[in-house]
Parts: sequence; structure tokens; C-alpha cells
Amino acid sequence: MRFHSEAPNWGDLEQTWQYLESGISNIMNDLQKGMDMKAYIGIYAAVYNFCTSCKTMNSSSIPINQREAVCGETYLLGEDLYNNLIKYLSDYLTRLKHRFKQYADEALLGFYIQEWDRYTTAAKYINNLFGYLNRHWVKREMDEGKKNVYEVYTKNVMDSVLKLVEDHRNGGIVNIAMIKSIVDSFVSLGLDENDSSKSTLDIYRKFFEKPFLEVTNAYYQFESKQFIIENGVAEYTKKVETRLSEEEERVRVYLHSDIMTPLMNTCQRVLIQDHKTLFHDEAQVLLDDDRQDDLKRMYNILSRITGGLEPLITKFETHIRKAGFEAIDRVASQNADDYLDPKVYVDALLEVHDKYSNLVRVACNQDTEFVRSLDKACREFVNRNKVCKAASSKSPEFLAKYADSLLKDSANVAGEADLESKLDRVMTIFKYIEDKDVFQKFYSEMLAKRLIRAVSASHGAETRMIGKLKFMCGFEYTNKLQHKKSLEMAADFSIQVLSTSFWPLTPSNTPFKIPQAITKTYDQFQTFYFQKHSGRKLNWLWHLCKGDVKAAFAKGSKVPFTFHVSTYQIAILLMFNSGTSYSYEDIESTTNLSRGYLNHSLGVFIKAKVLNMEPASRKVGPETTLTLNTNFTSKKIRVNLNIAARAGQKRETEDTHQTIKKDRNLLIQVSYNLSIVAFSFSLREILIFFSGSTIIRIMKSRKALRYADLISEIISQIRSRFIPNVPDIKRCIDSLLEKEYLERLDGDRLGYLA
Repeated sequence: MRFHSEAPNWGDLEQTWQYLESGISNIMNDLQKGMDMKAYIGIYAAVYNFCTSCKTMNSSSIPINQREAVCGETYLLGEDLYNNLIKYLSDYLTRLKHRFKQYADEALLGFYIQEWDRYTTAAKYINNLFGYLNRHWVKREMDEGKKNVYEVYTKNVMDSVLKLVEDHRNGGIVNIAMIKSIVDSFVSLGLDENDSSKSTLDIYRKFFEKPFLEVTNAYYQFESKQFIIENGVAEYTKKVETRLSEEEERVRVYLHSDIMTPLMNTCQRVLIQDHKTLFHDEAQVLLDDDRQDDLKRMYNILSRITGGLEPLITKFETHIRKAGFEAIDRVASQNADDYLDPKVYVDALLEVHDKYSNLVRVACNQDTEFVRSLDKACREFVNRNKVCKAASSKSPEFLAKYADSLLKDSANVAGEADLESKLDRVMTIFKYIEDKDVFQKFYSEMLAKRLIRAVSASHGAETRMIGKLKFMCGFEYTNKLQHKKSLEMAADFSIQVLSTSFWPLTPSNTPFKIPQAITKTYDQFQTFYFQKHSGRKLNWLWHLCKGDVKAAFAKGSKVPFTFHVSTYQIAILLMFNSGTSYSYEDIESTTNLSRGYLNHSLGVFIKAKVLNMEPASRKVGPETTLTLNTNFTSKKIRVNLNIAARAGQKRETEDTHQTIKKDRNLLIQVSYNLSIVAFSFSLREILIFFSGSTIIRIMKSRKALRYADLISEIISQIRSRFIPNVPDIKRCIDSLLEKEYLERLDGDRLGYLA
């Protein structure tokens, strides 16, 4: 249509619209040819003049007496222009819709984008030309007709867009810019009904997002089922990971950001939620085969859906528990309990823990629920494995012995850093130990022996280990470990004076006659000590004493051998300064040792060939003769003969367990008042756990408590040290009832008697 350059009559609607229509048509169809400033100003002026003119107000429409009152208003005249503009745009889009039928697929989208760009550019010009009308029609929607027209041609456009997206998902090369342009057009069609200056996503969500999600759902439903049948679940996890990544990238490249959440929810429901049972079943296979990469992929996938990880966590915990039990079963089957090396046992526990701790870190991103399941499983197989069935205290006992082997100066440790690392690993298992009081008892005794025998790796290592225990269990747990003190007398004779309150050591059960060679020194120290400390008593721990003896009896050695021996062995060797052969009975009479200790000491000498026994076919004992072997040889000048007897170690272990049992009973029922706890326990036992008054402390604060609640409260307070047996607790409560420290009230309630 040719533009009419002649200005219309201001008050004539027909002339004004013909003038405006020719200008609008020029903008809508031939804008690429340009528009001169005169025409632009003419159209704007025509709109303004018409809206402000009163000439069209005839008597038939407005009474004469009201014309002057409404002359300044633009409502009626503005409405005429507005309606004509709506009709023109509707007719234009209707004709455009018919042209759309000539195209299909990508050609249709190309035509759509071309016409969309033309339409939106022209609309900006028209919006400016009708600026005066806009300012007086704020409450009216300028483009309410768009919605009605839009619904006419949106289906064909969406079909073509979805076909392009499907081609893209299938690996085809598509015009991404074209899809993005169409998405943007849907977004821009949304206008706020209450404020035309604001946009909404209602049109976009209804006509683009909804069908897009429906097609996506159908596409992945078919693909996922087919892929699992052909490739299996493990490979499918890789496919899911790839597809989810592709959809996220698709949103970033050419979709609107608003679709990200519903699109991901749809994909996760179809690709993951609908197949989660298959994932959970496959998880066990992956755990059995130790396929960390596949497990990591499965964790990442299942963590996207609600409740996806719970069955996996359960399987994970069960698998670790089983692996731990099997590892200890293998160790136990290869070694009898009495000969099981603590290092082998602890290494087996650590191997399982390290393996699955690494799995949690690598595959599960250190997920707190998986860490918790790891801890629960480790606690189970550390405390209730095959070795622990004979005695639940085996794990803390072996752990303490392993720590002892590390902290001895003879330990094969590369350096301080290596030792520190190994001690940290000890604490890893210690964290799972339930009977921590057993570990404390064994560790305390072994620490005392290391310090007494001066075989500790280093003072710093001992201090750091105690610090680790203190950090995990508190000051009270390590209080007695930090009070080990000694008194040295001379370079060739040193004595350590130990307080019985802090050193868990008792004299041996054998008599002993002190050798004449050390009697003088012994008497001198006794006199010195009692002059300094009157009223005290010294108990000599001869079974823990040791010394070096130089022996120059070997004919084949020019350099005297140095024997590192116990005090009992010193007494035996010094006899051979007066003769070369003694009967068993002579040695027994001279040393006054019990036969258990004497047989062990002589057995070490015979095995090392320091002494020869006659007859050789018999076991060491009465009616045998011991002769000094002058043909003794050794590759080492310094020979260690201070070797503990296995039978003695076993007896010490049994004694320690008996002490632990007594301490536990005491811990349950001991009171702050010494007169209350004067049961069948020794004063030393009372002092050890004086601060652990559990039952009485609870009842003093509660006054009255149900029987079951009291047991629960006792367990909760003591479990940091060990897991008490309910029958033991009941026996302690019954004992307090008998001694009238507690009384039975109505029902099953107990009361405290002050």
C-alpha cells in the first residue's frame, strides 16, 4: 500500500485511519526500504491530532451541554484508533497464517523467524508512533489480540521445533540459533495483564515448555528401556550421566533458564526414578567387583532423586561388615588365638577400613551417611568378629599390644613421621573399640614396662600417643598415664621409684634370694630411701629388673660377651663364677626361685647354648645338671637373653582380664563415700575408679528411678569406656539393695537411701 503524504482532517476518523493505515502497511511490509522523517512525524502528529480533536463529537453521540466537558478526554477517539489497529494486525496475522501452510519442518521455522523479526521490529516503530495513545491507555492491554492469533499457528511451529530437538538428541547437526530464536519469541509474547510494561512466561510455559517436557518424557522412556535391555545397568549409568549433562547444556545454549528445573525433574524421573530398583540390585555387583568408577557414577545418579541412596547405604554397610568378618576369619583360620600376631590382626582390620574409607572418599564424595554406615560396620566387625567370640576384649588387647610393638625402640619403623602415621592408624581402630577400658589397662601396663625397661622408642612418641588418647577420651582416661616418674641413682645402677596409684604393676608371685653381688647396693638404697621418706614401703619388682653381665668364659672369643639378662638370670649366671657345673636342685636352692620362673630362665640359657644340660634328652627340671658351655659362640658380642616366657605372658593377660572385670564391677557401683564401697575389693581397686561412681551418683541426683531407666542411664554413662553387660549391672544393683544403699519402692521403682 502506498503511503498517503497528505495530512488528514483532524476530526475525521475515516480519513485519519486511511492515512495511518498506509503508513502502518509501509512499516509492516517495506520497512527494509526505510521511512523518511517527514512521514514518521506525520503519522505521529495524525495520532496526536485525532486523539485531541473534538470535531467528531456530534450531537447524536454526545449531548451539546456535555461536549465541552469531555472535549479534553481521549477515551472515545482513542478507542476508535485502538480498535482499528487491532483489526489491522489481526488481519495481517491471519494472512500470514495462510502463508505458513506452504512450509514445513526447518523451512517453516526459517519462515517463522523471518516474519517474527519483521513483526517485532515493525511493532517497535508502531509502538513509538502511537506513543500518545499509549500514555492514555495505560490500563488497557495493547496486544490482547496476540494471544488469540498466536494459538492459531503455534502447533505447527512446535512440531517443527520438537523435531529439531529430537534430531539434536540423536546426534544430528541442527540450527541451534534458529531454535533459540523461536524460544525467545515464545518468551516475548507473555505480557502481564495488570501491567503491560511487564512480561510473564505464561505463554512460553503453556505453548512451549509443556509440550517440550511431554516429548522429552516419551523420548527417554523409550530410550532407557531399550538401552538397558541391550547394554546392561552399568553401561546405562554412563548413558544417564551423559544425557543429563546434555540436557543441562541444552538449557544453557538455546532453551530458557526457566525450564531447567522441570526438565531435570522429568529426566531424573524417567531415567533414574523409574529404574532405581535395577540400580540398587546392580550396586551389590559393583561392590563385590570393587568397581569404584561405576560406584561413583551410580552414587552421583542416585543422589539426584529423593530416597535414592538409602538402599545403597544399607547394602554398603552390610558389604563392609561382611568383608571385615571374612578378613578376620582368614586371619583366625591361619593362626590359633594364642599365637595370633597382634600386627597381623590389626593390619587386617585396617586393610578393610582403609579400602572402604577410600571408597567413601572417592566414590561417595565423603557423604556423611556413607561415613556413618562405614563407622557402624567397622564397629561391628572390630568388636564382634571370630577372634572376639572367645573374648570380646580381644580387639582392644591386640590393639594395645600392636601399639606397644610400635613404641618399642626395637620396632622396625623408618622414622618419626612413619611412627606418627602408624600411631594415627592405631587411633583409627581405637575409635571403633567398645571396651576402651581394656585397651587402657593393657596399654598402661605395657607403657610401664617400656619405661621401666628403657625400651621406649622416644619420649616424644609416648607423649604424642597419650595426647591422642586424651583428645579422643578425655583427661580422666589418660590421667594415670601421665604420672610415670623415676629416680636414677648411678650410671651402672639405676632405680625407678614408682607410685602404686599410677603404675599398674604388682610383684611377682615367686620368692627370690638376692645375689650377693648386688646385696650391698640394694641395702644402701634401702637405707637412703627410708631416711628420705619415713613411713613408706618399697615393693621390689624383681621380675621387671634387668642388667648386663660380661662373660669371658668362651674359649673361642677374645672379646667378652655381654649378656642382656633379667635379674633372675643374673642370679643364675653369677653362680658359675664359683664353679662350672651345678645340679638343678643347687640352683633352685641358691636362687630360691619357683620352678616356673627357674625353668624358663634355664630354658633360655640352654636354647642359646650358654649352658649344657645332662641328660640332654630330658626337659629341664629336677635330676638334671647344668654345665657352662666354654665353647659358646655367637655372631653378636651383645646377646639378648631377656626373653619373656609365652606362658608367663598368657598368665599376665589372664590376670589383666580379671582385674578389668573387677574394675568394671567397681565402676558400676563405687560411690564417692569410701565407707559405702568397702566391699570385697582392695583399696587399690577402689582408688583406681574412685571418680567413677555411677549407680550411687545417678540415684543421689534422681532420688527415685524405674529399674529399667536406671539400667539405661548406667549404660549411657559407662559406654564411653566399655559396653557393660546387663546381668553385671543387675548384680551390682542387687548388691546395693542387700547393703541397704538402695530400696525398692512401689512398682518397679528404686529409691536412694542417704
